[in-house]
Amino acid sequence: MKFEILTLFPEMFEGVLGSSILNKAQERDLINVDTINIRDYATDKHKQADDYPYGGGAGMVMKPEPIFRAIEDLSIGENVPVIFLTPQGKTFNQKMAKDFAKKERLVLLCGHYEGVDQRVRDELVTHEVSIGDFVLTGGELPAMILVDAISRMVSGVLGSDESYIEDSFYHGILDYPQYTRPQEFRGLEVPSILLSGNHAKIARWRRKEALKKTLVRRADLLEEVKLSLEDQEILTEIKEELKKEG
Repeated sequence: MKFEILTLFPEMFEGVLGSSILNKAQERDLINVDTINIRDYATDKHKQADDYPYGGGAGMVMKPEPIFRAIEDLSIGENVPVIFLTPQGKTFNQKMAKDFAKKERLVLLCGHYEGVDQRVRDELVTHEVSIGDFVLTGGELPAMILVDAISRMVSGVLGSDESYIEDSFYHGILDYPQYTRPQEFRGLEVPSILLSGNHAKIARWRRKEALKKTLVRRADLLEEVKLSLEDQEILTEIKEELKKEG
């Protein structure tokens, strides 16, 4: 998986890409990340990559010429997504991460200031993606989030593919509670079923806890996910228990 990130501030990525799982994934050639400074493709002596908006208004707009040159220099094919990070885009989710992870190459364009010239969006961008209904100073932080989330879907990055398959949202619901040693901490015990060695009961307990957490915190997710008959029975059980508690 190759990521090519077009940005005005490539130095922002150094800490994230040089640490933890993403750094190890690059060392093992499971992912490759290039940060490309858009200013390097500006032709004036000041390396200007932004200008005042036509029609007036506050702020600056990123110029089309350097971005066009940068993307053309990448020589990408028709099947390579060019993703513009913008609050106006479609909200990023786990399904998008899985879909993008199937690609061999992704180009991420980080906006800044008041955005980019519309001609870039019309002619070059294939996907507009947002990480939420709020505004940041630029697209660099959203780009880091996409690289991290998508890289987790690449086989071998987490060591075991089971790690990401069991993540929250991978199957459309939240994850179950996790415990580790010590068995008792400040009077708080690990649920006894996790110590039982009965894998079938443990699997059902985990599924029930995941469904319960999703029902309580993000019930909207249950409207989108396909539930098995057993899941539906477990949900009915959970709802009855919550009624008794409440």
